[in-house]
Amino acid sequence: MEGNRKSGFAALVGRPNVGKSTLMNLLIGQKIAITSNKPQTTRNRIQTVYTEERGQIIFHDTPGIHRAKNRLGEYMVTVAERTLSEADVILWLVEPSGYIGAGERQLAERLAKADAPVVLVINKIDRVKKEEILKFIDAYRELLEFADIVPVSALRAENTDRLLDVIFKYLPEGPMYYDEDTVTDQPERQIVAEIVREKALRLLNDEIPHGIAVEVERMKERPDGRLIDIEATIVCERESHKGIIIGKQGAMLKNIGTKARIEMEELLERRVNLRLWVKIRKDWRDSDSMMKNFGYRMDEL
Repeated sequence: MEGNRKSGFAALVGRPNVGKSTLMNLLIGQKIAITSNKPQTTRNRIQTVYTEERGQIIFHDTPGIHRAKNRLGEYMVTVAERTLSEADVILWLVEPSGYIGAGERQLAERLAKADAPVVLVINKIDRVKKEEILKFIDAYRELLEFADIVPVSALRAENTDRLLDVIFKYLPEGPMYYDEDTVTDQPERQIVAEIVREKALRLLNDEIPHGIAVEVERMKERPDGRLIDIEATIVCERESHKGIIIGKQGAMLKNIGTKARIEMEELLERRVNLRLWVKIRKDWRDSDSMMKNFGYRMDEL
């Protein structure tokens, strides 16, 4: 990797559920950020690293910017705002729609004040006809002056090479921040906790996922190195939620555990013995100390 290399930070922003985590996972070629169709899936700033001949992109997948209703919500919005202020280029992900809601307009006002160039990324183009995309581009151009506009499909890996070209165009020249083998700054323990939360998000009904967190209490490799024992607790806010998470005769908790264990084994490249519990912690989303215990980086506030 000789010559003038570029290195910098690309912030992924947008309303919840536009595919930020899916796109980031695709670009780095590995699943780090969890995905689901539920709002507030991403709660922390997830940092991943993409390295190639041209240099290095450090992606920041931010929580969706929304109106905060509790301390956790305030934390998520603060993390997203801070990420914008540190970015070299901002990727605003939107869905292909002619309707631009109040949330998008509010975000456009915030991005208009950003120092970094803003690239509009229209995701999920596999869902619409190509001629319709031009209408969506025109609608968004009325909101903000973009440095570039790139339509993509994260699901089908369409036009993502073009997106990488655009990102590198706006990064400064300079040395790499991480070595070539680094993919994320997330500790394995945190990724494991997020895997459990993702499976719960996907399997539980809509109201419960907002009120759950996952704490990994034990993660220990056996002496022969072939198996890891992991003990984790799913934390919820109500007794009624605990019953739903456990399910009839423990069926739901077992299903969450099975799906999580399979993915953990792929991540850790060895067998996993996973044990899950469910505990109630009322109003944990308004408790700084409990949020810190569950992996939220309160020092970022």
